[in-house]
Amino acid sequence: MTEVVHTPRVFSGIQPSGGLTLGNYLGAMKRFVDMQNEGIETIYCMVDLHAITVWQDPDKLRRATRELCAGYIASGLDPAKSILFNQSQVAEHTQLAWIFNCVARMGWMQRMTQFKDKAGKNAQNASLGLFGYPALMAADILVYHATHVPVGEDQKQHLELTRDIATKFNHDYGVEFFPITEPVIEGAATRVMSLRDGSKKMSKSDPSDMSRINMTDDADAIAKKIRKAKTDPEPLPSDVDGLEARPEARNLVNIYAALSETSVEQVMRDVGGKEFSAFKPMLAELAVEKMSPISGEMARLMQDETEIDRILAEGAGRARAIAAPILKKTYEIVGMVGA
Repeated sequence: MTEVVHTPRVFSGIQPSGGLTLGNYLGAMKRFVDMQNEGIETIYCMVDLHAITVWQDPDKLRRATRELCAGYIASGLDPAKSILFNQSQVAEHTQLAWIFNCVARMGWMQRMTQFKDKAGKNAQNASLGLFGYPALMAADILVYHATHVPVGEDQKQHLELTRDIATKFNHDYGVEFFPITEPVIEGAATRVMSLRDGSKKMSKSDPSDMSRINMTDDADAIAKKIRKAKTDPEPLPSDVDGLEARPEARNLVNIYAALSETSVEQVMRDVGGKEFSAFKPMLAELAVEKMSPISGEMARLMQDETEIDRILAEGAGRARAIAAPILKKTYEIVGMVGA
């Protein structure tokens, strides 16, 4: 049996489908930065191949990819510390995905709730890529032998599929080659909700711009959106249990806790009993303090697309140096001649 010692390594990615929000920052980017600074090797990707599972305007996709890279860097990711690249520049992702297409079972894919949600009643008109992309996501992770993946709650099922694929591959070929990757789901706001409806996830696709804080919003826009965020008429409770059945209140408290890097319990001790007329200005001030420097830095970075492209190309080279030998060994295990 082939045994491999898996060095701790973090991988994660975000689709460059345009319109980064506070949800992307708190649910992903901020956590990416935290893991970068823990001394573990970190690889962060702009998953542009996933983006085209639904049609994308080519010019908008190029801009969104660069803007996402700018968002990564403005949030605190350092291209010298983390590997930053766009997925399509590293062909090993798609090459391993084909192997995994042959490992994964149709029944596994049909259980994926995100496909059901996105395809809706028109599943027969959805792209094959939309149906099969969890196998590519598994390849994104396992082509680097990533041991940990920071994800939001909505991606947990895909991580479970990645673990299933790794387990089945290892079993089918009598090896211990691919790691059983661990999801990292933590923090007060791993799932940021709409400012207009606390039962729905904050989304760039929501028709109302007031439902979200965009990472490109300036200080005035951020403060205005928080002031106008939907709330209920009751004062804030003094403990977490009091947030039950109050989705808008819970969402704003979670955002405050995440931005202030404290626990929800501590926030409730500090603000319990306050009216929203007092709490919202506190949250607006904190959000402006944390987010407006990021939007300003993103705008500055986007003035030099050549530099962004250089960073992505350099990152892709570093990524391939890790991925190529792992793919080569995979081909050898499967029985490919010339691998």
